Amino acid sequence: MHTSQYLLDLSIVVPVYNEEESLPELEAWIDKVCKRESISYEVFLIDDGSDDASWKVIESLSRKNSSVRGLQFRRNQGKSAALNAGFERAKGEVVITMDADLQDSPDEIPGLISKVLDEGFDLVSGWKQTRHDPLSKTIPSKFFNAVTRRISKIELNDFNCGLKAYRNEVVKSVDVYGEMHRYIPLLAKWAGFSKIGEKIVEHRARKYGVTKFGLERFLNGFLDLLTITFVGKFGKRPMHFFGLYGTLASVIGFIFLAYLSIAKLFGGEYGIADRPLFFAGILLLIVGTQLFVTGFLAELIIRSRPEKHSFKVAVDTAELENMKGKESVPSKVPLSK
Repeated sequence: MHTSQYLLDLSIVVPVYNEEESLPELEAWIDKVCKRESISYEVFLIDDGSDDASWKVIESLSRKNSSVRGLQFRRNQGKSAALNAGFERAKGEVVITMDADLQDSPDEIPGLISKVLDEGFDLVSGWKQTRHDPLSKTIPSKFFNAVTRRISKIELNDFNCGLKAYRNEVVKSVDVYGEMHRYIPLLAKWAGFSKIGEKIVEHRARKYGVTKFGLERFLNGFLDLLTITFVGKFGKRPMHFFGLYGTLASVIGFIFLAYLSIAKLFGGEYGIADRPLFFAGILLLIVGTQLFVTGFLAELIIRSRPEKHSFKVAVDTAELENMKGKESVPSKVPLSK
């Protein structure tokens, strides 16, 4: 299935937080599906600071199945950090993420791989069209997805679905931190991967344990969306944002003060300092100056970074010629079944 560039067909990244009961069943299910479809694979089970026996279970599964690799954080770092750790180590041509609670079905794996390799998508997000969740989760989720869809201009129905598939190049090109795992499609879009698709997937009722997320995730998610949208648009040119609004505020403030000065010179009966417009003009001038200074400082910081001019090249003709030369020489060790 894979080309000589990759050692494996598939990498699966699974963040784990207090899921000791579901892990053996999840591992067996993934192994069954991949063997049935003749998919060479690796699974990263990433223990995100669990306080149950999840790590012991992961160690046991890793000893039993050489395709399972366990990673452990010393404390809870969040889902984004767990995904990023798996992305850094993934060697598969396709990378799939899923939750450890068995609400994501491994039977979706072949379909997701097909969407990436056969249909040419860079990223495919699962859409849990039929959900087995209470209204307290489904209604806020629909509102959150609608707002995210409008702001990001990406037509996905379920940004928060943990079941997603990526080309390996995508996960190597995005930096996932904080709570940004909800916005990997937007991160991928800003990185230049525009072919983003969606696949309806099965949503299973939770079999073990309880949910690890509360309603505060929607507020945090909205704030993260504002952050990532701003950084994506103005991260390389902050003066375009701060300078625009700084100029606007300064010009309006100057107009207010000029009007008051002219009115006073031509016989105004009130003092300049007695007018509310005077304080508004002073405030706007101060705010405009602060925005300008913020923009200048941001530009200086960006230009002092050593990687300021490093941009990832998507295609290099010299590398393509080298790959063709390697493919013409048969490998002594077959890489796929």
